[in-house]
Amino acid sequence: MRLPLFIILSLTILLSSCSEYQRVLRKDDMGKKYAMADSLYKKGKYRKSLKLMEQIVPSYRGKPQGEKLMFIYSNTYYNLEDYYLAGYQFERFTQAYPQSDSAEVASFKGAKSFYQLSPRYSLDQKDTYKALEKLQEFINRFPNSDKRSEANALVAELQEKLETKEFEIAKQYLHVEDYKAAIGAFDNFITDNPGSHYRKDAFYGRFVSAYKLAINSIPSLVQERLVTAKGYYKNFMKYYKDTELAPEATEIYEDIERRIVPTETEPNS
Repeated sequence: MRLPLFIILSLTILLSSCSEYQRVLRKDDMGKKYAMADSLYKKGKYRKSLKLMEQIVPSYRGKPQGEKLMFIYSNTYYNLEDYYLAGYQFERFTQAYPQSDSAEVASFKGAKSFYQLSPRYSLDQKDTYKALEKLQEFINRFPNSDKRSEANALVAELQEKLETKEFEIAKQYLHVEDYKAAIGAFDNFITDNPGSHYRKDAFYGRFVSAYKLAINSIPSLVQERLVTAKGYYKNFMKYYKDTELAPEATEIYEDIERRIVPTETEPNS
C-alpha cells in the first residue's frame, strides 16, 4: 500500500528537521544553537528550545545578545509552568538588566511565578511571603504599569490567604480547648487585620474563648474571667450588634450575668 505523496513529504521534512536539531544540539557552534533556540522559542516549541538555551546561556552572559537570551530563557521556564526556575531566572534578569525594556515584564512575571508557587493556606507560606514581597517591589518600581491592577489583585488574594491561615489557627486553638491561646490568637488577628472579612468572627471567637476559659477555670479565677468575657461581649456588640451572631453572643452573655456574683466593686472589664 503506497502512502500519499503529501504524507511522504511531511515525514521527510519532519525527519530532516529532527536530524538538524540533533546535529545542532551535539555541535559546539554557539551561533547556530542561539539561532535555532530563538526560532523554536518563537514557534512555541519550548522544551526543544530550552535544551539549546541551557547549553549556551553561560557563553552569552555579558554579550550584546545576552539580554534577549536571558529573557526568553526565563520566559521559557514560565511558559513551561516551571515557576520555581522562572521566578529565579526572572529575578536574575532584572538584577543583571535593570534598565532593559523587558525589565517591567520580567519583574511582573517573576513575581507572578512566586504567586503560582503559593500553596493552599494550611501549608507553609514561605512562597506566599516571597510573592507578596516581589509583587510589592513591582508595584513600587512600575507604578504606572498596565499590570498594576492585576498585581494589586494578586496581593489582595495572597493577603486573604494569610488571613485565612491566621484565623484558622485561632479557631483550632478554640476547637482543642486551649482557650488562653485562642484569646491571644484572635486578639492578634483583630489587631493585625483591621480590614479582614473574618474580623466579625474573630471578635466573636475571642468572646466565646474568654467565656469558656472562665467557666472552665478553678473557682478562684472564675469571677475575674467572667468579667473579662463581659468586656469582650461589649466589644463585639459595639461593632456587630446587627449581625447573625449577635443573638448567640447575647445568649452567652446572659449566662455570664447569671454566673457573676455581685460585689461592692466589680473589676473594670
